[in-house]
Amino acid sequence: MNELKEQLLERIEVKEPSSYRVILINDNYTTMDFVIMILMVVFHRSHDEAQNIMFEVHKNGRGIAGVYPFEIAETKIKQVEAMAEKHCFPLRCTMEET
Repeated sequence: MNELKEQLLERIEVKEPSSYRVILINDNYTTMDFVIMILMVVFHRSHDEAQNIMFEVHKNGRGIAGVYPFEIAETKIKQVEAMAEKHCFPLRCTMEET
C-alpha cells in the first residue's frame, strides 16, 4: 500500500500559477496625482514607489504597477477602470503574462 502511495505522489506535478504584469497606459488627460493615488490605493505602493512608477508611465507610455496571478490581476484592472470612470479619467490598464 505504501509503495502505491509513493508511486502516485511521484507522478503528481504541481505547477506554480502563471504570473501577469498589470500595466498602466499613459494618456494625455489623467493627472499624475490620480495615477499616484491609484498606485497607492489599488496596488498598495508607497508614495515614493507610486511616484516612480507614475514617472515611468509618463516617460515611457506604460509602467508596471504589479505582478499577480491571473484572477488578482483581473480584479486590479477592474478596480482601476472603475475608479478612473468615477473620476472621469480615461486611464487604461492591461495585463500581460510574464
